[in-house]
Amino acid sequence: MREVEAVGSSSAFGRLLGLEIVQVANGEALLRLAMHDGLRNLHGKLHGGALFSLIDTAMGQASHSLNGGEPNSVTLECKVNYIRPVTEGELTCRAWVVHGGRRTQVLEAEVHQGEKLVAKAQATFSVI
Repeated sequence: MREVEAVGSSSAFGRLLGLEIVQVANGEALLRLAMHDGLRNLHGKLHGGALFSLIDTAMGQASHSLNGGEPNSVTLECKVNYIRPVTEGELTCRAWVVHGGRRTQVLEAEVHQGEKLVAKAQATFSVI
């Protein structure tokens, strides 16, 4: 993968969360998110919605990379397995296109904190 100026890199929501798009190319994307107090739930852990947003954004970037970086898809459904809680540190999310069809795409993603798996996801996107 190569580093690119990705779709959504200037999104207000992405900036609010602190998402960093590291690499996007050829149906794959790598994003980072540093834990901060604004992302905590009532238990002091990373909110599941913030983790979902990291995953969904990474998958969107991977999908759009098949169209030259132009936004051409939307999430139809996404299933996330939350494996371990996060209280501090940095997360990386790698997403990739498993099937890049003309009408739908299937994507997968994994979120890690160092070597530890934090979440795993699978989604279907609609090509528009």
